[in-house]
Amino acid sequence: MGSDVISAAEIERGSPSPAGPSQRQPNPGTTTNNDGGRDIAASFLAKTTSGQRITVTPADSARVLRRIDKVILPIMLTVYFLQGLDKATLAYSSVFGLIDDTGLVGDQYSWLGSIVYLAQLVMQPPLAWLLVRLPIAKFTSAMVLFWGVSLACMAASHNFSGLLATRFFLGVFEASVAPSFVAITQMWWRRREQTVRTSYCAMNGITNMIIFIFFGLVTVAFSFVMLAFMPDSPIEAKFLNDQDKLIAVERLRMNQMGVVSREWRNDHLKETLLDPKSYLWFALLCSISIPSGGISTFGPLIVRTFGFDQFQTILFNIPFGFVQLVATVGGAFVSQKIKLKFPVIIALCIPPITGCIILYIFPRDGSHRAALLTGYYLISVYPGITPLIYSWASQNTAGDTKRKCTNAILFIGQSVGNVIGPLLYTQSDAPGYERGLVSNMALYAAIMVLSAFTYVYLSKLNKVHAKRRVAMGKPAVIVDTSLDSPEEVAAAAAAAAGRRGSSGENAGESARSAEEGDVSASPNNEEVERPGDRAFENLTDLQNEDFVFVL
Repeated sequence: MGSDVISAAEIERGSPSPAGPSQRQPNPGTTTNNDGGRDIAASFLAKTTSGQRITVTPADSARVLRRIDKVILPIMLTVYFLQGLDKATLAYSSVFGLIDDTGLVGDQYSWLGSIVYLAQLVMQPPLAWLLVRLPIAKFTSAMVLFWGVSLACMAASHNFSGLLATRFFLGVFEASVAPSFVAITQMWWRRREQTVRTSYCAMNGITNMIIFIFFGLVTVAFSFVMLAFMPDSPIEAKFLNDQDKLIAVERLRMNQMGVVSREWRNDHLKETLLDPKSYLWFALLCSISIPSGGISTFGPLIVRTFGFDQFQTILFNIPFGFVQLVATVGGAFVSQKIKLKFPVIIALCIPPITGCIILYIFPRDGSHRAALLTGYYLISVYPGITPLIYSWASQNTAGDTKRKCTNAILFIGQSVGNVIGPLLYTQSDAPGYERGLVSNMALYAAIMVLSAFTYVYLSKLNKVHAKRRVAMGKPAVIVDTSLDSPEEVAAAAAAAAGRRGSSGENAGESARSAEEGDVSASPNNEEVERPGDRAFENLTDLQNEDFVFVL
C-alpha cells in the first residue's frame, strides 16, 4: 500500500481512498447508527476497507504502538513535566521569600493556590464542547502557548492583585491540558495500555523571577513543538502510512469507545448528567484533589516547620518527588497486571493516612525530624491515586460527546478540590496545620469507601449488559481482550483452539484474530460472540450492550 495521507476532511467528504490491506475478514454483523454522526474511525474504515475488518497481528499491533509511543507520548510527558514545574514554582518561591517580597498577608497565599483551580473550574463546561468540535492537537497547542505567556508574566507581578490576576489566566489556559490528554489517551491507546500511559501525571526574589520567566518561556517554545508534531487523531497522523492508520484504528476496536466524531450529541450530554458513574468520578477526584491542592501549595512550607533553612527545605523535598514517581508508575503497573483499579486505589490511600497521623502526633522540634520527614514522604504516595481515577473513568466511558462531558465533570471535581485544598492550610495554622491534616485523613478514608462502592456498581452494570445481550438473542459472555497483554491474548486463543481441536496453523490464526477481539470460546468453553461490531458507531457505554466495564 502506498503512504498517501488521507485526511479526516477527505473521509467526511467521501473522497476516493486507496485500497486497503489484502488480509480482510468479513463483518456481516455490523450495524449502522443513523441517529447521529458516526465516529470518524467508522467512516475511515468504511472508505478504506469497504466495511470489512482487517487482521491485526500482534507484531503489527506492537510495531504501530511503538511508533505512537515515540511520537505522541514524549509530547504529553513534556507538557505534563512543564505543568508540574509550574505548580512547583509557587510553592518553592514561597520558601525563597515570595510571601514577604510581595507583601502577602492572611490567607492571600492560599488564594494564589486556589485561584488557578477556580479558573479551571469555570473553564470545564466550555472546554467539553470545544474538545468535541475542534481539532484537539491544534486547540491544545494554542492553550499551552497562552499558558506559557501567563506564567512568564508572573515575573512582572509584585503584589497580591497582580499575582492573583496572572494566576487566574494561568488557570484559564492550563485548564485544557488534563482533559485534552485524557481524550488523547482514549484516542490512541487500547484500554490495557491506557493505565500506564495515564501515569504521565508523575511528571508533575531574583530566584522567583528566574523561575517564572524561564519556565514560562520554555512552555511557550514547546507549544510550537506540540503544534507541529501532535496529530488531531490517528487518521490524521503524518507519521503513520495508510495501512498503519488502519491498524492503529483497528487496535482500538475492543475498547468499544470509538475515536472521535467532532459532532456534539445532546443525548450524550443528557446521559452523562443522569449517569451515577459521573458523580462517583466527581466525588473520587474531588476527594483526592483537596489534599493534593493543599500539599502541592504548602508542602515546602510544611517541611520548613521541621526546622530546616530554605536550601535544606528544597533538598529534603527531592525524595518527595521520587516517592511520588514510584507510587504513580508502580500503581499503574500493578493495576495493569491485576486488571483492577479499586484495590490499588484503596491500597494507595493507606500510606498517606499513616503520614498524616505521624505529622499530627509528633511535635515540630529537632529531635523528631526523622519521624516528621518519614510522615511527609508517606503522604507523597497520594499522587499515584489521581491517574488511576483518570484511567478508571476513561476506560468506563464511551461515545465522543459523553467522554468529553465526563472529562469535564472529572476536572470540575478536581478544580473544586484544588480550590478547597489550599484554604485548609493557612499560615495561621502553622506549624502544625492540624485542620488540613485531619481533613486529609478523612478524605483518604472516603476515597476507600467510594472506590469499593464504585466497584460494586460497575459489577452490577456488567450483569445488566449480560442480561440485555441474552434478551437480544446474543450470548451472555463476551471475551474482552482490551485489558490483556498480547501474550495473554495469544494464550487464550491457543487454549480455545485446542479445545476445538484446531491445528497449529489454525491456532496461530486464532491468536492473530484474538488481537482484534475475535475469540469464539471463553475459558469456560461457554458460547460467546465476536465483539466489537458496534465499536465505532459513537454509542455510549450504556447504549452499547457489548461494552464491558472495568472494575
